[in-house]
Amino acid sequence: MTQAEQIPVLVSGKLDQVATDRFCDVHNPSQGTVIGRTPLCSAEQTAKVVDVAAAALPAWAETPVVERARIMFRFHALMTEHRDELAAIITREHGKTLGESNAEMQRGIEMVEFASGIPHLIKGETMPNIAAEVDGETNRHPVGVCVGITPYNFPSMVPLWMFPVAIVCGNTFILKPSEKVPLSAMRLGELLTEAGLPPGVFNIVHGDKECVDALLEHPKVAAVSFVGSTAIAKYVYEKGTANGKRVQSAGGAKNHLIIMPDADINLSVKALAASAYGCAGQRCMAGSVAVAVGSVADPLVDELCSYAGSLKVGATDSDSTLDMGPLINTDAVNRIGSYLDIAAGEGATVALDGRQDFAGDGFMVGPSVVDKVQPEMRLAKEEIFGPVLSVIRTDDLEAAIAIGDNCEYGNGASIFTRAGHAAREFKRRFNAGMIGINVGVPAPMAWLPFTGWNHSFFGDLHIQGTESVHFYTRQKMTLTRWFKSAGDSHLDPVWAEKKP
Repeated sequence: MTQAEQIPVLVSGKLDQVATDRFCDVHNPSQGTVIGRTPLCSAEQTAKVVDVAAAALPAWAETPVVERARIMFRFHALMTEHRDELAAIITREHGKTLGESNAEMQRGIEMVEFASGIPHLIKGETMPNIAAEVDGETNRHPVGVCVGITPYNFPSMVPLWMFPVAIVCGNTFILKPSEKVPLSAMRLGELLTEAGLPPGVFNIVHGDKECVDALLEHPKVAAVSFVGSTAIAKYVYEKGTANGKRVQSAGGAKNHLIIMPDADINLSVKALAASAYGCAGQRCMAGSVAVAVGSVADPLVDELCSYAGSLKVGATDSDSTLDMGPLINTDAVNRIGSYLDIAAGEGATVALDGRQDFAGDGFMVGPSVVDKVQPEMRLAKEEIFGPVLSVIRTDDLEAAIAIGDNCEYGNGASIFTRAGHAAREFKRRFNAGMIGINVGVPAPMAWLPFTGWNHSFFGDLHIQGTESVHFYTRQKMTLTRWFKSAGDSHLDPVWAEKKP
């Protein structure tokens, strides 16, 4: 794609340009340059895409599930073949290090592997003679036209959480990627078409609130999957369900990392830094609050500042040795700076300030550590979504668990300890849906559900794992009784006496 070229949509297997005067700039965050323009589709343009997906649904839903899975196998092979290219696209439009982009592709490829096994997972159950001469069975059917609305922070992985499962389950799909990072989604769509997916089964539309509202309101849309901030997740859930749609809506987070006095400091610091500063902190599973218990606090903060301060930050599109890349745009840079100012104003100690003079025009901020944060401070409560790690000091594990009890979110949390009892108490009692024991980022892989709690998730069936198969299908139960007819009398010599 040339400089500032308009991004196409993908409709009915073809790339097409949208006639509009509304656009969103796509940046290379490492350089601060505009590399494309995403069209913001109108409600009418969006509705036409829904109609295309609806028209393709009957034939695709009747396609044998094993044939649907074979297309996903071919897609998997193409993704593997083009993995380096796909990772480079992520780094270019998002700013992740190449290692982080490759890791994102690995998680996405695993979702395609999972989806390829759906012919086994979609099987129903049977119970012969559930009553006298009555057989019972269940089977799963597609829900219809499905929509995925995805964020900028994982431009390949999050869409891959959704559409491979939905498609193999027999649905058609419309992806509305973040207008900030459309390039990864477009390339995935091209590869899916190359794998042999029929026209109209997978489509990509771009837009802002007008486009999203059109998808949430359209009567032909049956299910919506969303990942983003809590405020928008709640909006999507409420508006989608009010319009009769099945919705799974994953929101923001405030993830806690508990460090006990018996923890291995060196290993804990490396895990905390990877959690807090990986992907420049722009992920819903990033460690945001380190809760230092007892005597571990001072050495932990010292080691964190030393280690985080040594991380190399810069333009990831030109240097493969970096530890951290840029933020997504200037607004994100300014937001991080404002939180550091707020922290100092509320009485916390900015032990490591990531605001530095970086060469070039990229959207750079280094890792920050804020010590002596109190639970009532904004840094302890609000999702920052950047490379800032707040440190709260507590006297014991009970106090650390209480901090989680008072958090409105509930995505993930981890504890670092050698004590089995502390780990067990934490696992059972901490207020979060995904728990790590000596693991910095307790994000599940494809085969397990992404089980956020509280305001981190709105809905019933989560993304990933068998819950995703259940979300993209609806169950039908059938009871069957066959009566014998007079023509069957040769099978039963006393049929005439038995017939009603």
